[in-house]
Amino acid sequence: MRSDRMKKGIEKAPHRSLFQAMGYLKEEIERPIIGIANSANELIPGHIHLNNICKAVKEGIRMAGATPMEFSTIGICDGIAMNHEGMKYSLGSRELICDSVEVMCKAYPFDGLVLIPNCDKIIPGMMMAALRLNIPAILISGGPMLSGRFKGKKVDLISVFEGVGKVAGNLMTEEELLELEGCACPGAGSCAGMFTANSMNCLSEALGISLPGNGTIPAVHAARLRLAKVAGIKIVELVKKDIKPRDIMTIEAFKNAIAVDMAFGGSSNTALHLPAIAYEGGVGLPLTLFDEISERVPHLCNMSPAGHHRLEDLNEAGGVYAIMKELSKKDLINKNCLTVEGRNIGDILKEVQVFDYDVIHPIDNPYHEKGGLAVLKGSLAPDGAIVKRIGVSKEIWHFTGNARVFESEEEAGAAILRGDINEGDAIIIRYEGPKGGPGMREMLTPTSILTGRGLDLSCALITDGRFSGGTRGLCIGHVSPEAAEGGPIAFVKNGDKIEIDLIKKSINLLVSDKEMEKRKRSWKRPEPKIKEGYMARYAQMVTSAATGAVFKK
Repeated sequence: MRSDRMKKGIEKAPHRSLFQAMGYLKEEIERPIIGIANSANELIPGHIHLNNICKAVKEGIRMAGATPMEFSTIGICDGIAMNHEGMKYSLGSRELICDSVEVMCKAYPFDGLVLIPNCDKIIPGMMMAALRLNIPAILISGGPMLSGRFKGKKVDLISVFEGVGKVAGNLMTEEELLELEGCACPGAGSCAGMFTANSMNCLSEALGISLPGNGTIPAVHAARLRLAKVAGIKIVELVKKDIKPRDIMTIEAFKNAIAVDMAFGGSSNTALHLPAIAYEGGVGLPLTLFDEISERVPHLCNMSPAGHHRLEDLNEAGGVYAIMKELSKKDLINKNCLTVEGRNIGDILKEVQVFDYDVIHPIDNPYHEKGGLAVLKGSLAPDGAIVKRIGVSKEIWHFTGNARVFESEEEAGAAILRGDINEGDAIIIRYEGPKGGPGMREMLTPTSILTGRGLDLSCALITDGRFSGGTRGLCIGHVSPEAAEGGPIAFVKNGDKIEIDLIKKSINLLVSDKEMEKRKRSWKRPEPKIKEGYMARYAQMVTSAATGAVFKK
């Protein structure tokens, strides 16, 4: 066993003595030792209950004859970090989480590893660690939050963000907003829509690194605890069979995940996280692959924020594997991929059915013929940009507008709140990329205010930063190269014409080459916004959003 390195032989007597100091019996030490990376804390609604999940995992591990040993990781709630300096640290935390799991698993040579995340950066960070370490591993999340109820309608966190814009636009009273904020998030779990956390938890199923149901079983359901116990049992089986993450998360598994992502209209952040996870396993996942798969995979689920269904609805309809069942009818899923369940996807799909074709449309009657995300390229984004295409009204799939340039999220948000943005404006928010931010902040506040003020059907918002999975409207992020690297977005001026075409998948700055060269010569790289600490080092090491914002080797 791998754990023999720290427990077997006469020279490991001091090590065993230290384990006994923690209360472990001789018999427990002799068994396979399973590390548990638990990101529970009292700062994230999605993580407030993870100690209960961890307890169930431990019970499953012991039932299977192994010994669990728990350690912790950090975690940030993007909603609470939003719209202030805290959001600069969110994406950077992904690398810290990955590194911290690696450090613990190198210091303690566990035989297997259980990963317990639930929110935006923690999920990909832990999956990155699984591929980097390549020891038997399984992921069990905390599950999605139930939707709230406001005036007889389902609501979620995004409803509150958009409520701020409605108050600013006199479409909602402050008293109504106060009532909404008290009921939109009813309890534990990752926010109740196909936002980044739930997108990634669902994609963990498609990748095969988690059990069926991981992405959709609500956080507060007993079925979530039962799933956690099964995960504890399964990790011991994976150890005995020596099945590792790189046996499971292959290039074909990533293609499956991208196909599912396109079918349920996931967060645009998946185009940032999936390449970063694949990178740790030596798998190349260029943005062009997302685009290729999006062209042939139909959009089957209209989930919040683009639609009205939530994760609880998808769970009752059959979950992620029911989507895969539909996609497999046109050979859009590779059935040979292995999963932590111990079987390949094809064998699991034989037992799966769709229970609600309103939530999961038949593959011959999709919401849209093409997938949820699109990669745009052009003179404004030579290396690509990402848009959640299914969240954009067809009436503005072709857009031409005048640039309104802002050097930060705060500047743009204040202008939208003041009512300074007009119909037809192309809002540019730059120096918010991985290097320039630093940390590539999510722009949920300005996008939500824009929607709340009713401008989402007449304006575009373009940034080298990124958007929340809760964003809708003509919001284009991940513009690469970013402004801080001297990308074309750095040279845009107020009044420039911006042309976007979601059919041609183009985004162009309508300025002559001669003028662009002139602007480029006069451009000076701005001073770093953070000059010390972790994010100062991060800005020096991080690569482009087009490559997943991973660290340089």
